[in-house]
Amino acid sequence: MQQIDINSDEFQAELEKTWQFVEKVNTQFGFVQNPNDEVNEGVAMGLARNRLIYGKRFCPCFMVIGETKEEQKAADNRICPCKPALEKEIPEDGLCHCGIFCTPEYAASQQIKDEAEEVAHTHSQGLTKGQAQALLNEAQLDGDELEALLEARSLKMVDFTLMDVREYMEYQMEHIVGTDALVPTSQFYAKIEEHSDKKHTPIIVYCFTGSRSFQVQHAMKSLGFEHVCNLRPGIIAYNGATARGE
Repeated sequence: MQQIDINSDEFQAELEKTWQFVEKVNTQFGFVQNPNDEVNEGVAMGLARNRLIYGKRFCPCFMVIGETKEEQKAADNRICPCKPALEKEIPEDGLCHCGIFCTPEYAASQQIKDEAEEVAHTHSQGLTKGQAQALLNEAQLDGDELEALLEARSLKMVDFTLMDVREYMEYQMEHIVGTDALVPTSQFYAKIEEHSDKKHTPIIVYCFTGSRSFQVQHAMKSLGFEHVCNLRPGIIAYNGATARGE
């Protein structure tokens, strides 16, 4: 396999051509680049590398099959922009498999999510209403994100139900300040009926390590709860305020 020196003039020239190619694809199909610059840079470098090695911009997220050009063509390797991305991935998911080509709608939504996560993790400032709502649309949350959301809820920017799915004894020993309901996993199907009025509003579930709550999350979705987030890895890694007792 040919070794590529990314600092060489040859590679840098090909990388510049690749960025021009990316711009051309965006213009032709109405795409935009991923709001995450690291994704774009990694994919562009992979495309440039494959162009120098194979003579074609094979998708860098897949192995190139075949030693000769004939074998590579017969193997139907993905050449950027590939047919699966144009016909299925981007229309359905908003971005291609590698992530460099996105719809404007996906890029805008993802940028809000990225900004919300950055704020939640740095605690440099409070979440905006849009950022808080974006976090509530995520399937998995970490402790920093939950802490930021609880602050946003206290400011009445968003509303959600925080649900502990551990057992009563565990809840008494320690629970997250701001918990609204206790639905023990051992009594799940009986207790969840008490919250049937919340099927269309956001709910965040948590347990000790995130395992039981992950199972509850999927069970709730099967029962028609539309917006269920799971705290991973649970209260064990939560650094916000907790309390004991009732």
